Amino acid sequence: MSETVNGRGAQLEAQLWCCSAESHMAHTGRRDAPELPDFSLLKRLARDQLIYLLEQLPGKKDLFIDADLMSPLDRIANVTTLKQHEVDKLYKVELKPIVSTSDQLCFLIRPRIQTVKWIADIVNLDKASGRFRRYKIIFTPQKFYACETVLEEQGVYGEVTTDEWAFYLLPLDDDIISLELPEFFRDNFLEGDQRWVTTAGSALHLVYSLYGPFSKVYGIGRCAKMVYESWRDQVENGEQKARQSEIGNVFLIDRDVDFVTPLCSQVVYEGLVDDIFRIRCGSVEFGPEVTSSDKSVKVMVNSQDKVFNEIRNEHFSNVFGFLSQKARNLQTAYDKRRGMDIQQMKTFVSEELKGLKQEHRLLSLHIGASECIMKKKTKQDFQELLKTEHSLLEGFEVRECISFIEEHINRQISMIDSLRLLCLLSITENGLLPKDYRSLKAQYLQSYGIEHLLTFANLKQIGLLVEQQPGETLTVMESKVGKLVNDKTAGKLTDAFSSLAKKSNFRALSKRLVLIPKSGEEYDLRVPRDMAYIFSGAYVPLSCKLIEQVLERDGWTGLEEVTRMLNGHEFAVTGGTNGTEGRIKTDPQRIILVMFLGGCTYSEISALRFLGREKGYKFIVLTTAITNSARLLEALLDNHA
Repeated sequence: MSETVNGRGAQLEAQLWCCSAESHMAHTGRRDAPELPDFSLLKRLARDQLIYLLEQLPGKKDLFIDADLMSPLDRIANVTTLKQHEVDKLYKVELKPIVSTSDQLCFLIRPRIQTVKWIADIVNLDKASGRFRRYKIIFTPQKFYACETVLEEQGVYGEVTTDEWAFYLLPLDDDIISLELPEFFRDNFLEGDQRWVTTAGSALHLVYSLYGPFSKVYGIGRCAKMVYESWRDQVENGEQKARQSEIGNVFLIDRDVDFVTPLCSQVVYEGLVDDIFRIRCGSVEFGPEVTSSDKSVKVMVNSQDKVFNEIRNEHFSNVFGFLSQKARNLQTAYDKRRGMDIQQMKTFVSEELKGLKQEHRLLSLHIGASECIMKKKTKQDFQELLKTEHSLLEGFEVRECISFIEEHINRQISMIDSLRLLCLLSITENGLLPKDYRSLKAQYLQSYGIEHLLTFANLKQIGLLVEQQPGETLTVMESKVGKLVNDKTAGKLTDAFSSLAKKSNFRALSKRLVLIPKSGEEYDLRVPRDMAYIFSGAYVPLSCKLIEQVLERDGWTGLEEVTRMLNGHEFAVTGGTNGTEGRIKTDPQRIILVMFLGGCTYSEISALRFLGREKGYKFIVLTTAITNSARLLEALLDNHA
């Protein structure tokens, strides 16, 4: 069996992206990085609380689970655990009549009005048919007043017991924790619905109560400020315990501070796997095209997978060199068994063989996945696409880029990709010229359907795809905003107006923060010199650059111009630690929690890991959900004909 991996690995070596097997896989970095806190405690707490809530409804019961809670629940409590606590049958919430014959129904749901109405209908139907059952709704991570109001309106408030499962955080890996709330992005940034702000504040408070206190909290963005305030209120109202801190500094950042990064094509291995196969809740399903069989295989992609862990942060061009080297090493390990005596063979079988077989299986899968990625991503089209993206980031040959985007739309290559390029063009150019905007919009609607008109309205509202205003109107608008800013009493109104004058200022920010490395120099992707390697050396992610700068300066001092271009709302607050600790970088001081509100990409996580290795920090990423360009734009689609 080992020969197949070796053969396949060697075969791939000669392929397009290949590079020498001596590839510098493990980036050199500082060796004194501190240890990360143990986040498995979060899972144990969630599981224990769920079991307690299920036991509140003694006896056999059927459990209905919200579709998007299925995967997170599986990571916390598997079917066996649920069965041990008298859960008889499991059903997915499908908003249609139920077939359950049980006398006790338990619903584990997100606090959504539509789902609560469906439960009320079930109760009313049972009442009408004279059937008596017990009903319990467990809202997670919290219940909203609006949901209880629905139960009252439907006349079933007395028949249903409600509870909260405070399952705020799911650790996806040693350094990634997610709220698994993809709707946070649309609700907060498009609809202006702030109901999840307290949820995010409570999630931060949970981390604080287990791993705090924090010495400094930095942040930028309107939502970040509200989440910080929500968390502060909870800290002030809670009891204070003196504890040994495990996390030093915290950085909160809104997704709309940096839209460019999630709109760029990902080229690090983990990002590509997410773009092509969609990583859901820390696991990915590889189909027959990867497994070379007729079955699909579900794999957890995290640091426990030794092969994946070594290539996850690598630029894709380095991956084949590593995999073929790994295949050779594996072959050598298998070959050791030749010429062994009985005792040595016994030791080999009991101690090494199992590990080798597991590694062999994973290696086969990642080689299969890499082949699949290569088929999709090394076509002429993809190379052209990357070239266009890089030109847009540099502000170079913009007319050629527009022609490429037009061709992309007219050939109907991909609805989402066409939209992504339009948004990237708009943000990097600070809006489109009116004639370009009208022409591109008309072509898009002709190619992909008139029902996308609402999508364009959403993109305009959120500031992703806008038309440049004639000079005069904007300056008048800006002067009004200026007056309001100066008028202290009207300070509250500025938020409403700043959104009207939403400008991206990407060019100026890019120059000020040196986000585009000088194009004349050769960039060796095997030995990255900065975070730009995650985009083939073309662009340093703005979100990560801000974090680097603020940590370096210990605040926003000297970045006033940058924060002004980002619409402000920046803050830096010292926690409850004394001054001496700030000067001496103790271990917890070098552990930094970065909270992304509205989603974070795997490329950003790779960039932060790189930054951590360079500076001797360890970053923990806490996000409302993992995102990428497709997820981000799908959340803003309104194309229901």
